[in-house]
Amino acid sequence: MRILIRSFWLVVLALITMSEAEKNVEALRSVLEGADQFGSSFFKTVVQYNPGNLIMSPLSASVVLAMAACGARGNTEAQFRNVLHLPTSESLATSGYQSLIDNLNSFKDNKLVIANKVFVTASLNLKPSYKNLTEVYFRSASQLVNFAQNKEAANIINSWVEQNTNNLIKELISAEMLDDTTRLVLVNAIYFKGQWKDKFDPKSTKDMPFHTSKVEVKNVPTMYRHGKYKLGRLADLNARFIEIPYKGDELSMIIILPNEIDGLSDVEKRLQSTNLTNILSQGYEEETALWLPKFKVESMLELNDVLKEMGLTDAFTTADFSEIADGENLHISDVIQKAYIEVNEEGSEVAVVYNPMMDFKCAPYRARMKIDKPFFYYIIKTMNVGKENDMILSLFCGSVNEPKL
Repeated sequence: MRILIRSFWLVVLALITMSEAEKNVEALRSVLEGADQFGSSFFKTVVQYNPGNLIMSPLSASVVLAMAACGARGNTEAQFRNVLHLPTSESLATSGYQSLIDNLNSFKDNKLVIANKVFVTASLNLKPSYKNLTEVYFRSASQLVNFAQNKEAANIINSWVEQNTNNLIKELISAEMLDDTTRLVLVNAIYFKGQWKDKFDPKSTKDMPFHTSKVEVKNVPTMYRHGKYKLGRLADLNARFIEIPYKGDELSMIIILPNEIDGLSDVEKRLQSTNLTNILSQGYEEETALWLPKFKVESMLELNDVLKEMGLTDAFTTADFSEIADGENLHISDVIQKAYIEVNEEGSEVAVVYNPMMDFKCAPYRARMKIDKPFFYYIIKTMNVGKENDMILSLFCGSVNEPKL
């Protein structure tokens, strides 16, 4: 009789565990779907304000804004939920972000770090519930800062950002942005250093023509290799794409190359009504000759106007952040994002000497992809969300009008 009772409880515990796992998957899927919708609108609006070479992370923006949203109530909260496409249940949202952040911080083959920090003035009566929420679900530590000492405060924040981005992102904020009225600064840092699954041979890198416009051509350092890649034609975008995997196959770079030299603007507009899953479904793997320019891009994005245009208005004026602290009329003064990318032979932050053009002429590759005009790119991760199809998360995206080093 005792054996039967013990077996019964073991079954019950197993069922509870399965139920919790299913809840976690549902929460992660909900947050991923919302991040995808937010990312489309964010990309559309940012591109309008920032022509030229661009790097941005909709994911980074959504995480730090979600931290703020958890402290909002009333119409401010409603606007956050609408703009970020958050799940209706706050517990589902916070659990989803917790799963997402833990998932992204668990890579083995490449380095991806997503870090959050709350910098708060000692005079702010930060609610224990909000402090606990950010620490548990957003893995965010808190640090007391005297914002009246604005130079010192800016140095503290900027040093933390540098440490969490391998010293690539410097001077995120200026001392002039802080003063004795500053109460709280929420910061998200996302850093990625990936190695290509198949590296380019530096000896094959040559200066090659890149059409910056219909009337201007510049020679830029261009990498070359041949191998098996997924690529395809995108009739709806009047473009082609290629997917270049990173080591471990969990992450990859997708490059979307317009068919026309001046076609990038049109492609960016049309991208707003499509998604990455649809794009990748139109591809096939084939032995391909690939030419890809080396490039670096650094972008400093001031996002106040972008977010207001997307519908987040109250947070900057008549905000209700009553779940963050009691007795304070808090509002957001500035939302900024600074991002950096470098693409080279090793990968993103890579042995035989030959002329790649001559090699292609002699090689039996039917497909070739020469990135020789302005293009758009994504760095993506394939997310496993249980029984459903895998979902694609865009970590970074941007455009290159003229490759620069």
